[in-house]
Amino acid sequence: MIYKFIAFDIEIERSIPDGSGDWKSFRPLGISCAATMIQGEEPVLWFGKSQTAEPADRMTKQETAALVDYLETKVKDGFTVLTWNGLGFDFDILAEESGLLENCARLAYEHVDMMYHFFCVKGYALGLDKAAQGMGLSGKTPGMNGRLAPIYWREGKRKEVLDYVAQDVRTTLALAEAVERKKSLNWISNSGRDQYVHFHNGWKIVEDANALPLPDTSWMRNPWSRSKFTGWLP
Repeated sequence: MIYKFIAFDIEIERSIPDGSGDWKSFRPLGISCAATMIQGEEPVLWFGKSQTAEPADRMTKQETAALVDYLETKVKDGFTVLTWNGLGFDFDILAEESGLLENCARLAYEHVDMMYHFFCVKGYALGLDKAAQGMGLSGKTPGMNGRLAPIYWREGKRKEVLDYVAQDVRTTLALAEAVERKKSLNWISNSGRDQYVHFHNGWKIVEDANALPLPDTSWMRNPWSRSKFTGWLP
């Protein structure tokens, strides 16, 4: 492995209605829980603490700031943060919830967002589960997804959500390792075709991925620009 990774993922507290095109219009979303995971270790779960020691409805500003501090400490210790769409989602929300915009922006620029690297190469997004399955991995928790997680959390099914976010960081790490071994990412397109993209030189941090030449998206009706993911950065 080129990097010594620590995977990171959050779950939001507020539900986003199905079919909503822009999740940002529902902000603030809150953070119900998060997970971090160092290679070779078990996931560390992060959530708000209630008076009964059960997970609270959402993490406080102080609790999310502690998560930022933890990630910064790990980076100083030589780790590289790893996410799937962390640039356009997780770090954006963490910055808002913690109030630490500059800190989160710096973490975002210096981390490996595999989905953003993929997007910079291909010009479109790919889901974590589809990427994992294409690489022969078990993928995300069956029957759960990011839209269901806030609903489960509100209904009191908090262990299920914590298990889900833990599996996400496991999958994120496993995918990074699988792609670096194979030097390519394989997946099956919506039309059922086998697809792949080479990553001969491994994963790039966001700052380096952003410097890649723009891909040809002339065949797409409404291609996304990179600002969709980077627009929140100062």
